[in-house]
Amino acid sequence: MDNAFYVDPVGIAGGLALWWSNDVKLSVLAHDKNFVDTTISINGGDEWFGTFIYAPSYDVEKQDFWERLGTLRGDVNAKWCIMGDTNIVASPDEKDGGSPFDHNNAKWLHEFMESSYLMEIQSKGGTFTWSNQRCEENMIREKLDRVLSSLEWSFLFPKAIAVIEIPVASDHAPIILLTNGLKKRARTEFKFESRWTLEEECLNIVQEEWAPLEQRNHRGTFRVKLRRTKVKLWKWNREKANCELG
Repeated sequence: MDNAFYVDPVGIAGGLALWWSNDVKLSVLAHDKNFVDTTISINGGDEWFGTFIYAPSYDVEKQDFWERLGTLRGDVNAKWCIMGDTNIVASPDEKDGGSPFDHNNAKWLHEFMESSYLMEIQSKGGTFTWSNQRCEENMIREKLDRVLSSLEWSFLFPKAIAVIEIPVASDHAPIILLTNGLKKRARTEFKFESRWTLEEECLNIVQEEWAPLEQRNHRGTFRVKLRRTKVKLWKWNREKANCELG
C-alpha cells in the first residue's frame, strides 16, 4: 500500500491501522483509540464516509463509545459505511457456546443502528467471526465483526457484500468488503497456501501421503501422491473453515 495512518495502542492493548493505495482518495476526519473516521473516494468516484472501528469490550465503556460514534454524522442522508469489530453479539443465532446471549449488551448496537438509520451489509463465508480457538464442548464462536451502512451508501454500492475469510494467526476472521459484489471467477489450479504450514494437521496430511511406498496400499508414484495430497488438503481446508466459522 502507498499510504498509511496509525492510532497507537494504549499500553499493550488496542491500536488501529489503515493502509490504502493511490487510487483511493482518503482523508482522516477524526480518530481516537476505538475508531478512525474518514472520507473516501475510489478511482475518482463519489465521496462517502468510512468509519473503521474497534469497539471496547468492557460494558462500562460501551455506552460512551456508541454515543460518540452516533455524533459523527449529523445528516441522516449521509453516505456512511462502518466496518470492524463491534464487540457485540446482536442476536442469539450469532453465538454458539459459552454464556447465554446477553440482550442488554446487544441493545447498544441496536439503538445505535436505529438512531443512525443504518443497516447491516449482507455477509458471505460463515456465521461467526470470532472463536476462542478451543474444541468440542469448550468452543465458543460469535459474530462480533460486521459492516453497517446507511441507505444512501447502499444506493451507491447496491451489490456490496462482506466476505468472511478464514482466520490466520488471530482469533478473529478478516472481513473483506466488496463494493461491487462477488465476481464469478474461472476455475484455477490448486495452490498451496503458505498459512497452512502453521497447522499441524497440514503437516500430518503431507507426511501421510508422502510416506515410504511400503507403508501405502497404492502405487506410490509421484503423480498419485501429488494428486492425493492436493485432494486431502483441499478437503481439510474446507472442513476447517466450516468448523471455525459455522
